[in-house]
Amino acid sequence: MNRVVHKEPTVNKSTEATTTPSVAHPPLPIRRRRIAPSGVLMAIVDTCLILLGFALAYWMRYVIDWPPPFDQLVREVQAQNFVPLSAFAPFAILLTALLIVQFAMRGLYRMPRTAGVLDHASIIVGSTTTGIAILIVVVFLYKPSEFYSRLIFAFALVSISTLLVGGRAVLIGLRRWRWVRGIDRERVLVVGNTGLGREVMESLVAQPDLGYALVGFLDDRETPLNRRTVHFRRLGPISDLDVCLRGGDIDLVILALPFWEHHRLPELVDICRYAGVEFRVVPDLYQLSFDRIDIGNLSGIPLIGLKEVSLRGWNLVVKRTMDLALTLLALPIVFPLGVMLAIIVRLDSPGPAIFRQRRIGRDGRPFICYKFRTMVVDAEERKAELAALNEADGPLFKIRNDPRMTRVGRFLRRYSLDELPQLWNILRGDMSWVGPRPATPEEVAQYEDWHYRRLTVVPGLTGLSQVLGRSDISFDETVRLDIFYTENWTPGMDLRILLQTIPVVISGRGAY
Repeated sequence: MNRVVHKEPTVNKSTEATTTPSVAHPPLPIRRRRIAPSGVLMAIVDTCLILLGFALAYWMRYVIDWPPPFDQLVREVQAQNFVPLSAFAPFAILLTALLIVQFAMRGLYRMPRTAGVLDHASIIVGSTTTGIAILIVVVFLYKPSEFYSRLIFAFALVSISTLLVGGRAVLIGLRRWRWVRGIDRERVLVVGNTGLGREVMESLVAQPDLGYALVGFLDDRETPLNRRTVHFRRLGPISDLDVCLRGGDIDLVILALPFWEHHRLPELVDICRYAGVEFRVVPDLYQLSFDRIDIGNLSGIPLIGLKEVSLRGWNLVVKRTMDLALTLLALPIVFPLGVMLAIIVRLDSPGPAIFRQRRIGRDGRPFICYKFRTMVVDAEERKAELAALNEADGPLFKIRNDPRMTRVGRFLRRYSLDELPQLWNILRGDMSWVGPRPATPEEVAQYEDWHYRRLTVVPGLTGLSQVLGRSDISFDETVRLDIFYTENWTPGMDLRILLQTIPVVISGRGAY
């Protein structure tokens, strides 16, 4: 009987690994995790800081001479009422024990690597307040001396919290300084290369201060789904997870599978557990943001639903009324300006002044979108030969210095004047002043499932993506902004977007 020879993947210690063939694998040996001494070390440091903080509180109450006007709040202790520091030692030790226990119980020594100063501060301040309150009760019941100053406990709350939070801030700063320089990062393997997996990988690479180094990803598709993932290394199919973990070079596995592959999660989780490798599962509710999740319960049973589009019913009537009112107000200014621009476009280059293009509107209904022509008349025919110059991601096609652009067209594009004829689309009801930008049928044909959510509302002349970056943000980020808009619409949001559009258009930022 022939034995199967297993080939171990060669993992580059810096960022990448080679592809490993898929074979049947025997069970992995359990890798024992070393207990990191950082939790114990932090508890020791906290103990020293708590005792130091209590000593500072004693110094502020019994030693320091407070200048006016503070001397009215902290009155000088008379010599006959003076209490030595040693008398407070039992209470300082008790407070230290209370705080260390509370910190441990509330997870301060098991905080995730990505936790910020505020995350630590909330636990520290809350636990210190509780500990001081317990200590005050003990002193009140025990009554060791009638000359004990209760003000020392208020000083202790401030000094101990300040020292502990300050210490955490220094520690987090040093840790992130090391991470940015590639020191002590956790080596991460991502399982899944759909939209969710790509988003995880892009976040890991874009934020080195999180302390993670991307080794690569596993996916059953050999060809990257788009150009954005070409620079990420595919290590093999998903079934090779156990082989990748065999060498012990992976610290964290992020399971970012699409919802239609969630049936594989139990097996992958078992592989990670048996290998002793930490894992995280990224939930994929049809690849929608958590802003859409509506959580309730039925007799204690959790129920998760998805928020509906807010532009329904009376909200739609209000938005349509606003569109008509704004259009009628703008027409006296826009109409003569539009006539002048149309003449300039005709004089600048051969062809019509108005460019008509088929776009996809609400619920997938097509309509004709009107714009001032900004390109040469055969621009659509030349699009295929310029495909290699495309600078946009996803289904979009954009070139910063498009050779098909006319002289006047470049000016119109920069200041969005080419879109003035779309006021006619707004009057007809095909478009709105604010909403997702209308897509072409060719773009919609390349949509992933979750992208279609942006088609549930009427497209707009401007939107969140226009005021937050225009052409400088990715297509997926644009869609997420569009989805947020559709689910959280208010009349005030439309007005804010319109006002924010004015300086963006005047500056020409992000337009091409």
